[in-house]
Amino acid sequence: MTTSLDRLLPATERALLYRLATAQAEGRAPSIAAGVAREGEVVWTGVHPPHDADGTEGPGNDTQYRVGSITKTFTAILVMRLRDEGLLDLQDPLEKHLPGTGVGEVTVFQLLGHGAGVRAETPPPWWERTPGSLRPELADVLGEEPLLGPPGQRHHYSNPGYALLGSLVEAVRGESWEDVLRREILEPLGLTRTSVRPQAPAATGWAVHPWADAVLPEPLEDLGVMAPAGQLWSTVGDLCRFGVFLAEGDDRVLSAASVQEMRTPSVPAEDGEVTYGLGVQIVRGGGRTFVGHAGSLPGFLAVVWVSVADGVAAAAVANATSGPAIGPLGAELVEIVATAEPRIPGPWRPLPEVDQDLLALAGPWYWGPQPLGLRLLADGGLELQPLRGGGRGSRFTAAGDGTWTGLDGYYTGETLRVVRREDGSVLHLDLGSFVLTRAPYDPDAGVPGGVDPDGWRGLEN
Repeated sequence: MTTSLDRLLPATERALLYRLATAQAEGRAPSIAAGVAREGEVVWTGVHPPHDADGTEGPGNDTQYRVGSITKTFTAILVMRLRDEGLLDLQDPLEKHLPGTGVGEVTVFQLLGHGAGVRAETPPPWWERTPGSLRPELADVLGEEPLLGPPGQRHHYSNPGYALLGSLVEAVRGESWEDVLRREILEPLGLTRTSVRPQAPAATGWAVHPWADAVLPEPLEDLGVMAPAGQLWSTVGDLCRFGVFLAEGDDRVLSAASVQEMRTPSVPAEDGEVTYGLGVQIVRGGGRTFVGHAGSLPGFLAVVWVSVADGVAAAAVANATSGPAIGPLGAELVEIVATAEPRIPGPWRPLPEVDQDLLALAGPWYWGPQPLGLRLLADGGLELQPLRGGGRGSRFTAAGDGTWTGLDGYYTGETLRVVRREDGSVLHLDLGSFVLTRAPYDPDAGVPGGVDPDGWRGLEN
């Protein structure tokens, strides 16, 4: 018996709707919309309440909401595309490509990960509630002292930092950030309901009185130079599809390897669970890792999360300045689907062909006395893991010169090399200078420092 993955079970849909309705009622939001994608397809969307208080039709699944700082992830993707095309290096100082900003030698990498030490906000007036025309130049959003301290020392979230990255994109491309965004991300990914300015139907942004059931309309401003930090409007459907991209990549926009690089922490975790990659937030909790971004601007809240391991993405948006816990809501939507309908593993199949030389390397190896297991992977790579207890392990990919490069864990970027005797037989494995042998401290395997000639022994009492 097989089940379709393009739809959810009724009980799962009921649980999602209940969580959405609870978030709207408890968060006192005029409306909340949400969606879930599984294995690359949007499988559920919902909005609550379905009608306005007067009975007229309210926001729907295709209604745009402003998504605030989720815009930063789009800007980061544009920067990564420049890197992949060889037009810049992430370790380049910003001044190399965008001179005269006054931020000295901060690097592109530091800006992407909010590690450049740039101030969190612009000089007054409050940039989110005033026209961008009040700040027409970068100098207007950076102020006289844009840096709080030396770059690279700590994570400090910065909205002006992403204005700098948007201007970097414009300087290198020679086009507006808006035009580059549309051509290089929105159109290839089919995000037809994501735009720089609202396109009907679009929700109205409200502030909800903290002590009364009353609302106040929020101003709607074009952010100008600050647009790359928070300008975009989108729908839950488009955000879910964007979440799928953050899990899988798309060669028309950014390769899976480059997207994975964005999902890799660039700064230490703030509290053991929250950290930041390159344009994406990373949250660990409940045994899962969520990658994506939250966003807010006056009148709106938004989030998109994806659990790569579960193949599930979720998005939630609200037209309220504060109240609903949108970030946790998005994560809970992922958890509802992943728990109720866990990912069906792909079938095991034997390899179409086996490299006999590699097969001869598979099996137990020893780092001193510690047993490790070396496995051949279906994708042609290798995996080295401790056989008991804790310890260091990694996956490796062929480097093309007979060596292997670590992909994750302690040995990320390190080289695994097969050391052979003159007759071609394997002497040992060299992993970043560590020697792995077929037997614990094999005396004939060339262990540095040698092995005591009397060998293994007991100890007299």
